[in-house]
Amino acid sequence: MKPTSASPARASQKSAGKVFFSGVLVLALSTVTVKLIGLLLKILLFDYLGEDGMAYFNAAYTIYAAFFILSTAGFPVAVSIMISESRARGDTRRVRQIFWIALALFVVIGFAGTAILFGGADFFAARMDMAGAAPAIRAIGPTLFFICISSAIRGYFQGHQVMLPTGISQILESAGKLFIGLTLAKYAISRGYDTPTVAAYAITGLTVGVAVSMLFLVATRLLYRPRSELERENPTERNGAILRRLIAIAVPVTISALVQSLTQLIDTMLIVNRLQDAGFYASVAERMYGNYSTLVIPLFNLPPALINPISLALVPMLTLAIQSGNRTRMREVMDSALRLAILVAMPCAVGLSVFSRQILELLFPGKTESIAMAAPLLSLLSLSIFFVGLSSVTNGILQAYGHERKPIYSMLAGSGVKLVVSYLLIAVPAVNLYGAPIGTFLCHITVTTVNFCFIAKYTGDLAGVRHLFAKPLIASLTAVGGALGLYLLIGSALGTSRLLTVLAILTAVLLYALLVLLLRAVSETDVQMLPGGEKIARLLKRMKLLK
Repeated sequence: MKPTSASPARASQKSAGKVFFSGVLVLALSTVTVKLIGLLLKILLFDYLGEDGMAYFNAAYTIYAAFFILSTAGFPVAVSIMISESRARGDTRRVRQIFWIALALFVVIGFAGTAILFGGADFFAARMDMAGAAPAIRAIGPTLFFICISSAIRGYFQGHQVMLPTGISQILESAGKLFIGLTLAKYAISRGYDTPTVAAYAITGLTVGVAVSMLFLVATRLLYRPRSELERENPTERNGAILRRLIAIAVPVTISALVQSLTQLIDTMLIVNRLQDAGFYASVAERMYGNYSTLVIPLFNLPPALINPISLALVPMLTLAIQSGNRTRMREVMDSALRLAILVAMPCAVGLSVFSRQILELLFPGKTESIAMAAPLLSLLSLSIFFVGLSSVTNGILQAYGHERKPIYSMLAGSGVKLVVSYLLIAVPAVNLYGAPIGTFLCHITVTTVNFCFIAKYTGDLAGVRHLFAKPLIASLTAVGGALGLYLLIGSALGTSRLLTVLAILTAVLLYALLVLLLRAVSETDVQMLPGGEKIARLLKRMKLLK
């Protein structure tokens, strides 16, 4: 009988995988909930603020989002990595030291960011050619301070593999943005305030929501007692050394995370100004931007919330395979992650592109003129979703292989393409606002292409990537085509309706799932990467629907 000394290691990895996937599931559910709440808020706010007010609201939020990523995107990751390392060594004293240094750093960053937004509101508004956005930018300024405190605590919990506080706090932020923002907007309207002031009141809901979320995290941190861990007598590390390590990890992650916000910030900075260069009046340009940022961008941002958990799951699994030196396992994990991303991103891109008008009519009833303008823009922009998904997973692959700085170069290349294309095309009268989604599309193609070039150079494991695309593409086109045929057939006989749109979407989802299984587009490894994947894999194998 062969020894089974590897069994405990496999059992440990299996247990760790369950903990990891449960955390991913919590974050995925909270992220989707946050996106849906944000979409609902913009749908409801549209009635209160109109196109001009939404332009001010979205301009302020886009600037805040860019500052938010600059301030916090990389540091929670760095905190969680360093705390995990310390916990693995049993050095709980260093865990506390890291947390308090990070918290102090975040307080400084938060104060600085708030001061810049509050004091520079008029400057930012002028740069966007939207003077009416200044009150909203000032109103959202304090949010940066609150979110920085929250980010330090989230990093602490993530380092302990406790994801629930992060998920709950994110939902609290969005709920405050929705309910408090709407309440304040109604109050401002009842008082007869002008549109810029109403937009500022509406966006104050986010500030209050983030403050409530921060208080929840502070209380949870004070009450949290980690599992008893052996505290070893490790030498005390200097605060300066810990701070330098935090910054060294955080900066590359932050820069590579900026690509999505940079594309939207470029749009915010360019659209209104370049539309005027194309011959549109300022008021018309602001309304066009309001439509684009309210009806198009939120829907475009929703599918990546379903793809990001795949990247989260990929990094530790691929890292483990790399450390073991098992090249077959490395290729298997990488192919599975890419295949899953393609399976999610491709139908989202095709479906949202084909049904853009119907989905907008479902979510924004009565906004006929706005939908007529937004639908073709959404149809074009949705094609970028596929490459957003691939860029997210390829970033994770590079990070797992220790090339975390390489996504910075791909991001810079993509942003450069976006800036040039958008600047040139938006000012062309015949192209106008379509230049923005075209620039975004080319941006994400560039990022994905450069990432794949890096992967081919540093890993040499891209030989079989091409075969991953065909079956999901066939399934996506067939499913969406079938759903569109059903929509047109029933619509021609009984007339179109919102219920018919829901029926068509459900038909596309069910048909796509069936085709993916019939075409054997997923493997057992793919399914096992999902939460509860082992049970699902066994069931599908019994049904002979897995490779």
